[in-house]
Amino acid sequence: MKNKIWLLAIVALTASACRTPLQVAQVQPQKNTSITSEIAENQNFVSYIAPYKAELEKKMNSKISYTSVDLNKSGDNSNLGNLLADFTYEGAEEWGKKNDIDVDAAVINIGGIRSTIGAGDILTKHVFEVMPFENEVVIVKMKGSDLRGLFQYYLETQKNNPVSHLYIETENGKINQALIDGENVEDEKVYYIATSDYLALGGDNMKFFSKGELISTGIKLRDLFLEYFEKNPEVKANKDIRLNFKGKN
Repeated sequence: MKNKIWLLAIVALTASACRTPLQVAQVQPQKNTSITSEIAENQNFVSYIAPYKAELEKKMNSKISYTSVDLNKSGDNSNLGNLLADFTYEGAEEWGKKNDIDVDAAVINIGGIRSTIGAGDILTKHVFEVMPFENEVVIVKMKGSDLRGLFQYYLETQKNNPVSHLYIETENGKINQALIDGENVEDEKVYYIATSDYLALGGDNMKFFSKGELISTGIKLRDLFLEYFEKNPEVKANKDIRLNFKGKN
C-alpha cells in the first residue's frame, strides 16, 4: 500500500512538471477504480520511484538537533509550545530587521502543533509531524489600544496558545498583568506581532487581529522551525511562565 501511495505522488509530480498541451480525441465513460492492497504493483513504476523514495526517506531521517527531555504541548506553558513560539518570534524578528520592522512578540496556536518530540535525536520527520501544514509567518501591525483584544481573548478563553515576549496574568475574571517584553501596553504605540496566516485571518477565534495590518513574510512556519532546530544542536526546554491563569479550573 505504501508503494502505491509513493507511486501516486511521483506520478502526480512528474505529470505537473512535464505537462504539454493535449487535445481530447474521445471521451470514454467514467469508471472508478479503488486503490486497495489487492491491486497488483507495477514493478516498472515501483522501480522508477524507488530512488526518489530512498532520497526522501534519507532526508526525513536526518538528525537536525537533540533534546535531553520530552518536548510536549500539555499545560499552559508547555516546553514545546514555548520553544516554537520563540522560534516564530526569532525568525520574524530576523526578517523584520531586514525590512525596518521591530517585532515585539509572537503568538501561535496549540492546535497547530500536531505532535510531540521525545527525548533524543530530533529528526527532520519529527518537525513535519509537529507542523504538517503550509502556514506562513505573518506580522500584524497593531495599535496598543487594538492589541488589548489579544489579552481579552486569553482572559475569556484561558487557552494555552503559546506566546513569546508576552506575559498574561489573569485572576477572578480580570487581567492582572498584560506585558509585552516586560512593559505595559501603550494605547497609541504601534506594535508588531508575529503569528501564522491562519491566526492572522481570525482562526481559533482570534478576531482581534482583524484590526491590524497584515504583513506577509513569505516564510513557511515549518521551514522556520527546521532552520532553528538546525541552528541549535541541542534545544533546551523553556520553563518560564508566560500564561498565568490564577484560579483556573
